[in-house]
Amino acid sequence: MKLSFRIVLPLLLAFFAETLCAQNLSAIIDQAPNQEAFWSVMVRDDQGRILESFHPDKVIVPASNQKLLTTAAFLDFFGADYRFRTSVYGDGELSGNTWKGNLIIKGSGDPSISGDLYNDDRYHVFRKFADQLKAKGIEEIDGNLMADVSLFDGQHYPKGWDWYDFSFYYGVQVSPLSFNNNAVDLEVFAEGEIGETPRITWFPDSTDYVQFENRQVITHPATEYDEYYRREMGGNRIVLGSTLPKDYYEDESLSIDNPPMFFLDSFKEYLNDNGIRFDGAIVVYDKAFDYDTSNILAEHESKPLAELIKWVNKESDNFYTEMILKTLSAKAGEQPGSFEHGIQQVREFAAEMGLDTTHIQMNDGSGLAGGNFNKTAILSDLLVKMQDHPESTAYFNSMSVAGIDGTLAHRMKGTPLYNNFKGKSGFVTGVRTLSGYFEAESGKKIIVSIATNNFISEKVRPIDAVHEKILMYLYGKY
Repeated sequence: MKLSFRIVLPLLLAFFAETLCAQNLSAIIDQAPNQEAFWSVMVRDDQGRILESFHPDKVIVPASNQKLLTTAAFLDFFGADYRFRTSVYGDGELSGNTWKGNLIIKGSGDPSISGDLYNDDRYHVFRKFADQLKAKGIEEIDGNLMADVSLFDGQHYPKGWDWYDFSFYYGVQVSPLSFNNNAVDLEVFAEGEIGETPRITWFPDSTDYVQFENRQVITHPATEYDEYYRREMGGNRIVLGSTLPKDYYEDESLSIDNPPMFFLDSFKEYLNDNGIRFDGAIVVYDKAFDYDTSNILAEHESKPLAELIKWVNKESDNFYTEMILKTLSAKAGEQPGSFEHGIQQVREFAAEMGLDTTHIQMNDGSGLAGGNFNKTAILSDLLVKMQDHPESTAYFNSMSVAGIDGTLAHRMKGTPLYNNFKGKSGFVTGVRTLSGYFEAESGKKIIVSIATNNFISEKVRPIDAVHEKILMYLYGKY
């Protein structure tokens, strides 16, 4: 049903009037729910001048607003045009249509060997590799399939990640050779009768790399979906214990253990299913190979870093962030790359940008870890200073657009902030953050950082509503 303009206009005017009646930030925050929460707000113009603030110098947990700093550092170090190159080496020779020797895949830290940036074609890179091997006449491999993961150290998780998150797509392991975001994509169909077990499918659909224990139950249609997924630590047995209303559909990406072995296992299956016979061993090496006597048989270059950063910030992807963080460490001189050294590089970038690093504490790049701290004063200062950075276009193009895409796709619709506010949201338990920029009613550019910490409820919509009320107040005032 379409509402007439005569009906909608008074509603919008009433909303704006109510917002503008709150004469300052304190009044808006005093009227907010979750009064147990801590609030911090910094508002600047595009020259960095402070327009308004509320506890801007108090230390806050940034959640995924941390990605604003790490992605800025990535663009500064690599440049927007940087591409990851993953190569398949051969250490033997071609005899007829058989490669006599091993294939060695050298991990480059590319997080995008998946369908994310290739129209959901999750086998895009594997297909490129196979096509190049076939073009060289290779129809069989008489040797082993090996992974060189020497680019990173053996620490798969950053400091401060919660074990609860390790089962899910947002808490996957990090490895320089990764496939499908180091996760299997599960689909659950509650098509049967009440009390029965729902049907499941997964990708890669031919893999036995993971083992599912399906304890799920179909319940009455009037009941609510109750999620339960757990991957057992140190292995690939995944327990499914959800209850699903009849005819309910659910999809979830669940983490795997030992990413390079998952890559090799999946690639082996792909080769055998697509005209290249292979029945050798798959082996992971954490020491660098000597490639002097090897030939590159196939290789893949990722899309430009600008596209990967766009995925990071719009989709708030933890996996991409940590992968690029470790690559930053490795390329900045520490081999193998580590989380700690990558964080050190980000902090050095922050200092070079003139940011106050005294109260920047980082345990990871993505903001998922406990023990991350920052300030809204610092985050807003970063956004101001990135306007003059050589990679400013790629940086600001990576932000979600309110009502349009990314994590802000469903927010601020029907307001002047729609397709106007551009920024980054953040969430971990008890934390909601939002930083970005927009044009006020006068055309003035406003840069803002808002943090709400220590709220009890798991529901973020009431917090989001206050954040948007603050933005509307600023929109009308300036």
